[in-house]
Amino acid sequence: MRLLKRIAAILWVWLLLGTLAFAATLAGTVKNGTTNKPGAGDEVVLLSLGQGMEEAGRTKADAKGNFSFTMKEDGPHLVRAIHQGVTYHRMAPPGTTSVELTVYDAGKKVDGLSVTADVMRIQAESNQLEVVRLFVVNNQSSPPRTQMNDHNFEFYLPERVQIDQSMAMTSGGQPINSAPVPQGEKNRYAFLFPLRPGETQFQVAYHLPYSGEATLDPKSLYALEHFVVMVPKSMQFKPGPGTTFEAKPYPNQPDTQAEVAAGTQAGQTLSFKISGTGTLQAENQGGAGEGPGAQSSEARPGGGLGPPIDAPDPLQKYRWYILGGFAAVLALGAFFIANRQKAAAHAPVPAAGASAARRARAAAGSEIDSPISEAPHAPRPATASRSSLLLEALKEELFQLELDRKQGRITSEEYAKTKAALDQTLDHALKRESQKV
Repeated sequence: MRLLKRIAAILWVWLLLGTLAFAATLAGTVKNGTTNKPGAGDEVVLLSLGQGMEEAGRTKADAKGNFSFTMKEDGPHLVRAIHQGVTYHRMAPPGTTSVELTVYDAGKKVDGLSVTADVMRIQAESNQLEVVRLFVVNNQSSPPRTQMNDHNFEFYLPERVQIDQSMAMTSGGQPINSAPVPQGEKNRYAFLFPLRPGETQFQVAYHLPYSGEATLDPKSLYALEHFVVMVPKSMQFKPGPGTTFEAKPYPNQPDTQAEVAAGTQAGQTLSFKISGTGTLQAENQGGAGEGPGAQSSEARPGGGLGPPIDAPDPLQKYRWYILGGFAAVLALGAFFIANRQKAAAHAPVPAAGASAARRARAAAGSEIDSPISEAPHAPRPATASRSSLLLEALKEELFQLELDRKQGRITSEEYAKTKAALDQTLDHALKRESQKV
């Protein structure tokens, strides 16, 4: 009997030591970037990515903006701070002991916003026209503030359109699903997604019936530094009346033509007609390591299709958006080729007349209740599981990690350590998914 008690005691001690071995403290601070003061009283949430985005802790920042969590597992985590209804995130890879989050005061209307690029990638096969449209919005408000209202970023889509996928991404963050919401005016939509200080990208992929030719009129509601239309060279592009487009060579893709309208004003006509069929090449990421404004070999004299050095290509500044952006997440042109047979299974465009309750939740920042959650009005597939959500998040985080490495925002040691942890978590998630099949 004494021996059994002694063994039981030893086992209990082992279990206790095992629990303590996995316990670690994650400390952090919340700073208000608008006031340069501590984010006192802001709610902070710890999300565990190892078990399907489960909440692992919740607290509030103290008067100095400090907070702490006890983590019971050594896996990747996400820290979320909530300020004035808008959420802000910071990844905490395994081994992280401290994090810093910056939040901003929010307003319904913020000065200093501009749309730096509006890019449309178009291809057509059979009786279907496929479009991926990317918006790049820059918030240079001073002092920095976040804009959030129930029609935060608006745009037009053609009639009879079917939305396949839509996403939003804040600078330094990962893409998340965010569904555009129909507005009162026909064919007018809005992303109910916070425009935080810095850059925000929106992307919407859609398709519509096609009879061999079509006239598209984007009707931009904002002044644009550059409006770009990209089509295969096997298709014909014709500017609409009163429009001014300039053909530009597209780096690394000789079979693609880019038509550019620079310095357009809000409401200026941007209509154009396309005809014929053709598909765009898969994105060539050979220049993906170049951030905005970076010089590429193609831009030098004799450097392939690039323009001479004394005639800089206006697309060079936005090449990163066009080549990168959400390319690795949506696979852009390849996304449609692989999925056009499944178009009927995609969720339909949300019906007009969104409820006030849903709009209120969106305005409160609930469109990112989880790191990759869908915005209101975006129906979640019935087959979605926690493991599948984790797979999506890991995919997006790995993509962001690669961007950080290529842009020099992370050291080689940090990259190797974080990637190894994410790869391990991804491997476990894949095994869980395979066991369900």
